[in-house]
Formats: sequence, structure tokens, C-alpha cells
Amino acid sequence: MIVRDARPADVAAVHRLIGQLADAPDEAAFRARFERVLATDDHRIIVAEVEGKVVGVLHMFERPALEKPCELMVQALVVDSEARSSGVGEALMREAEAWAQQRKLPSVSLYSRVDRTRAHAFYERIGYRIKATSVRMERDL
Repeated sequence: MIVRDARPADVAAVHRLIGQLADAPDEAAFRARFERVLATDDHRIIVAEVEGKVVGVLHMFERPALEKPCELMVQALVVDSEARSSGVGEALMREAEAWAQQRKLPSVSLYSRVDRTRAHAFYERIGYRIKATSVRMERDL
């Protein structure tokens, strides 16, 4: 397995993976999102590749805050359904932790939907603990 930074040529593979986590937008809209994230200095997209195929993706970013120290946020982690439980997710999370340490950030945080119990078990197995619960609110503009 190779863990590396995503490249523009990975957009189709990342789009396919994101579609396994959430409703992915059409290809053109996704490409615009992907390119914007790649161009942002405090964001990073990494992929896991096995035998030349992208089987995992992680999007992370540095989040500054007023009420607590800056932290690394994992925005999205997706491992292809065919490659789950093979170490891909842990390898991506360890790379996120290494990036946080390089940036001198004290912690890595993420949100996980309440219904994703298998994901919760994975995160707990690699050392993450529930810190708080909240309600996400949104208003369309």
C-alpha cells in the first residue's frame, strides 16, 4: 500500500469513493470542489493506493479556533467497500496524525454520524474517544 498526496488525476477515483460516504455531486461540481481543496494551503487530501488502484481517501485541514487550540480536522475518510478492514483506514489516519504533529497541532478531531457504529468502533480501536456530542444545524442560502 502507498499513501500519498492526491493529484489532479485522482479526481475520478476520489469522486467514486466520496460517493460511498455521501451523495456526491455530478462530476463537474465535484472536480471544482476537489481542485479548490487541493489549492488551499491548510487543507490536504491523501489517498491510499493498492496495486495502482486508489482504495482510500482522507481530506483533512487545520482548524483555528478562539475557544480552544487549533486542531487538525478530518473532514472525510472513505475506504472502498471492497478494501475495508485491511489497514487502509488506519494508514490514512496515521498519516493525518503525522501531518498534525509536523504542524505542531495538539490533536486530531473528526465528526462521525451517529448511525455509523462500525466507523465508531474503528476509531475507538485506533485510539479515538468520544469527546462531545452535538446537533449540526444548517440553513440553505
